Amino acid sequence: MTIEERLENMEREVGRQKRRNRWLLGAILVLLGGLVAAGVFKTMITPVQAQVAGTAKEIRAKRIVLEDENGQDRAGLFVDKDGPKLVLSDENGENRVLLTVFKEGPRLELRDENGKMHAGLSVFRDAPCLALYDENGKERISLAAIKDGPGLALRDENGKERVGLSVDKDGPFLSLSDENGKSRAWLAVTKYGPGLSLYDEKREIRAWLGVLKDGQSLGLKDGPSLGLYDEKGKAGLGVTEDGPGLALVGPDGKVIWSAIK
Repeated sequence: MTIEERLENMEREVGRQKRRNRWLLGAILVLLGGLVAAGVFKTMITPVQAQVAGTAKEIRAKRIVLEDENGQDRAGLFVDKDGPKLVLSDENGENRVLLTVFKEGPRLELRDENGKMHAGLSVFRDAPCLALYDENGKERISLAAIKDGPGLALRDENGKERVGLSVDKDGPFLSLSDENGKSRAWLAVTKYGPGLSLYDEKREIRAWLGVLKDGQSLGLKDGPSLGLYDEKGKAGLGVTEDGPGLALVGPDGKVIWSAIK
């Protein structure tokens, strides 16, 4: 082989080596580019996204809002000055359900399409209470279970209690009130027996009817009794095991005259 042929072979070999080096360099650059891109993408993932990608054990946020397909806020979870609150809204953005944990206890509110509350359920100081409201937002019915016992109150359009029903350690009690909220009649069953009392506008008792186990206040023994009162005193009429009787009682509550058959 001549020197010219050897030089030609060397030039071809050098050309092939250069082409192999270019392909190798390109592959290395592609690999490095992929590694760099992967590193940048990893740094872009937030801690929350990283948790969601795996198993999220805890998510912390100041406010969480859920939107519908139109971009309208429909649910919100946040904490304000009153305490933690959950709000559910309708398609018009009006709050319809509010759940709040106040300092005194939790409260659930149900509202109409105008934002007026129609029902409220709360537990304040270990006393559960259910309240119902009319179309003007005034409380009309309340049901509570307090320490002394359960109670039901019915109110008129002005918010005055007109009917009260309760049960305590002494027994059931029904109260009827006038437009000023003053009790004018009550019916009760106590340990002394059933009784009905009627009051005037000054809350002074004017008539009483009962069946007593102890009728000593009327100067009578056990049995049905009727008391009619004026502004200063009262008269009592009763029927006992001894027969009918009548007793007149003075302003100090002492019997001044009585007659028993």
